[in-house]
Amino acid sequence: MKRPMRTARLPNVTGLETDQDNGVNMKIAISSGKGGTGKTFIATNLSALLSEEGHAVTYLDCDVEEPNGHLFLKPEIDRIEPMTVRAPLHIDLDKCIGCRKCANACHYNAIAMIKEKPLLFHELCHACGACAIVCPVGAVIEGDKEIGELRHGKSGGIDFHYGLLKTAVGGMSPRLISGLKRSAGPEITILDSPPGTACSAVETVKGADLCLLVADPTPFAINDLKLSVNMCRQIGQEPAVVVNRAGLDDTDLKEYCKKARLEVVGEIPDDRHIAEVYSVGDIVIEELPEYRKHFKNLHDRALALAREKRVVQKELIEPLFHPGGQVSRAKPPNPTAHRPEEIVIISGKGGTGKTSLAACFAQLASGSVVSDCDVDAADLHLVLNPRIEDEGDFVGGVSVEIDQDKCTGCGKCKEECRFSAIELTDDARYIVDATACEGCGVCEIVCPHDAVNSEDAVNGKWFVSTTRFGPMSHAILGHAEENSGRLVTLVRDLAFDLSVELKDAAVDAAGVSQGERVQIDGSPGTGCPVIASVSGARYAVIVTEPTVAGLHDLERILDLTRHFRVQSGVIVNKADLNQDMTEQIGALAEKAGATLLGAIPYDKKFTQAQIQRKTLLEYGDTETGETVKLIFDRIMDDIARRGNP
Repeated sequence: MKRPMRTARLPNVTGLETDQDNGVNMKIAISSGKGGTGKTFIATNLSALLSEEGHAVTYLDCDVEEPNGHLFLKPEIDRIEPMTVRAPLHIDLDKCIGCRKCANACHYNAIAMIKEKPLLFHELCHACGACAIVCPVGAVIEGDKEIGELRHGKSGGIDFHYGLLKTAVGGMSPRLISGLKRSAGPEITILDSPPGTACSAVETVKGADLCLLVADPTPFAINDLKLSVNMCRQIGQEPAVVVNRAGLDDTDLKEYCKKARLEVVGEIPDDRHIAEVYSVGDIVIEELPEYRKHFKNLHDRALALAREKRVVQKELIEPLFHPGGQVSRAKPPNPTAHRPEEIVIISGKGGTGKTSLAACFAQLASGSVVSDCDVDAADLHLVLNPRIEDEGDFVGGVSVEIDQDKCTGCGKCKEECRFSAIELTDDARYIVDATACEGCGVCEIVCPHDAVNSEDAVNGKWFVSTTRFGPMSHAILGHAEENSGRLVTLVRDLAFDLSVELKDAAVDAAGVSQGERVQIDGSPGTGCPVIASVSGARYAVIVTEPTVAGLHDLERILDLTRHFRVQSGVIVNKADLNQDMTEQIGALAEKAGATLLGAIPYDKKFTQAQIQRKTLLEYGDTETGETVKLIFDRIMDDIARRGNP
């Protein structure tokens, strides 16, 4: 069937309007601090059950970097809507006078001056318009830039809509999500949120009547749950918790929920049969009917909470860090600069075992620099237990406030803001919505009355540490903060500095000094932080699992590594869950020019080691551990065999 297409430029779209009092237009966001906890599993099964019971259900898959809901609910798509924003397309060098104003105005490092000429990095551009505004000669040429598409259809009685972010388009996830949220339904809308705590998760969750946070009883998930709870409370949401994989030692998880006054609205048992059903893209309540009662209990309590007016426990927000120390910013890209041999470990989706393998590889390459670039859900420190040697504040943009005494109400700031961050109140005052503001500074540039005050925004904290396996750079992104990509760049820069200090270290079998090699634990997904992790790296290790979601997300991340011309290899974790899917992954890797590095069986010892804050190799001699060692050797061999790209 031919699908009608129309292009839509995204207007200024803010959060969903709600109507809790009459029980209509109910929005339930389902999110998680990290991927792989079962967020989409909960969202799809809950939607299916609600629809069966006669509710008018709308499913919005807001995880636009790696949407997976359609793999399970299998909608028939009848309309595709390309989405565009106004953005700089190129810089006319014949007009350019080299004044540097465009580069100085850009808070995203998307313009660098190379030999006194501006170079535009499209992948880093957030399309704020600052460069075009400040250019005195009109050399910045803007136009419509396609950032992705919205797909609309039906899955039985469920209205289904999802967004698909274009490959290597940074900073556009919140805008695509804003466009998607216009499709919210008249009764119950389920919003499948991106994982983490950065801008795309904030855009999804804000305005919902209830946010359910899915967590499992592992140290990584508990740590990331804490971050998500703080994010929700920071933006005025009081979340509730769904425990997936219940049956593992959940003492720490239950203690945290009690301390944080979080209601646990449902528990789904840890059962390999669930994982097997999930791997082929089936709905668990249909294939394993014994679990219907678990989702029925969850559904009843979630609907009740969504109708309540709940107090946000803001006094329980735990500060992630205390500002202080050296203030640092990410350096602009420099394509000609020498970099160490960076091996980045990434995954199309979270929960594939990426960080557990990164910890093992850090042990096997003991003495090399380790860098945790998964900045909005950093977990590697939970295993490596770093001792902090130096730390400082990360400044990624500006925070702004409108001086009401100076403001004349001209509306220029609101007119030029492309993030819908300027609001006009009922009493005709212009104010800044801090959760929507991306710190671009355009409002300050265009204000004719100097009524916008700005100051450096501390968006996170960076650390340089030592671990039992070597030096480490890492960071924490603040609650609901933007500029995660720039923080990743800063963490990589810190790793580079550490590698320079180790340049005289021993040389390995491949002829590379330990100091010349940096191992990066990258972010999942395909957005800003992943782009910042991958671009310029020597080699990408992609960790996936044999599920329909794993196969789908692998295809997306392989597109990204090809875009940046980064050589790659693929590891299949939990490979024995679905042998047919494992073979399909191998075929996809071969077709994409990636090396199949190996397959790791489903092994609960990874989780047990994580609970003890150990790598799998430290946990004891295991057959799986030997497989991990062989895979590490294959990575080194593959890098040596391929040579420089």
